[in-house]
Amino acid sequence: MPPFHPETSPPPTTHVLLTYPIPHTLLVTINREAQRNSIPYEGHHEMGAVFDWFDSEPSLRVAIVTGAGNKSFCAGQDLIQLGKLRSGEVRLPLPMQRHPVSGFGGLSRRTGRKPVVAAVNGFAMGGGFEIVLGCDMVVASPTATFALPEALRGIYAAAGGPSRLVRNIGLPLATEIALTGRPITAQRAYELGLVNRIAASQDSVVADAVKLAQEVARISPDSAIVTRAALREAWELGSVERATQTVLDRYSRGLNEGENALEGLKAFAEKREPVWRPSKL
Repeated sequence: MPPFHPETSPPPTTHVLLTYPIPHTLLVTINREAQRNSIPYEGHHEMGAVFDWFDSEPSLRVAIVTGAGNKSFCAGQDLIQLGKLRSGEVRLPLPMQRHPVSGFGGLSRRTGRKPVVAAVNGFAMGGGFEIVLGCDMVVASPTATFALPEALRGIYAAAGGPSRLVRNIGLPLATEIALTGRPITAQRAYELGLVNRIAASQDSVVADAVKLAQEVARISPDSAIVTRAALREAWELGSVERATQTVLDRYSRGLNEGENALEGLKAFAEKREPVWRPSKL
């Protein structure tokens, strides 16, 4: 199979690596292993731009985010940089001293159009856990751990993590995780429904995430966008009927009159695999 290349050029990156392990799939690797894959402010804006590009790139259908090495997915905010900013040792333009609208790593508060899979190769702490909570599906290494330790440092997990944790597992368990700062294991995260699957080994977590992404990449790009929107609207709004109507109003005509809907039905009748076109939604 020839190497896959997107149709447009991605934004320049220094804090993450961008690769394409299979067709239609973007792999974003947080590339700061020496800093436990913690993310400085410049990195958040860089990742926000990457995922904005991913949503607009016609040839891409699903993304995976992981961390470099085998110890850390993401240790959260770069606290060394944060300390230097607060002491005045380092200066950044004011707009750069906050996360982008899409949140921590461009993911924790992302609305987006296309699904993102987290391949959690090690510990996901603070903002790293908030990235995971903002993703659509999660594959975890058997050795992965998850925590919101901010309260132990006298600060607050402000990138959407506590609120999304309540949505996913309920108030009592979310409160225990957020107010004790105690890490939970991959197995416990799986039991709580925070993880889709645990990889066979630490070394296979990205490969297992790629297999999951491949299943998503096979379906109609239009269906992936609209189905994800229906799921996310229900999650955010907390109303099944309102979420359903919102998505119908936004997408129904474009989906049903689009060439992928026609191709899917035609391929079914002709007993063949469909040939999808880039989404125009």
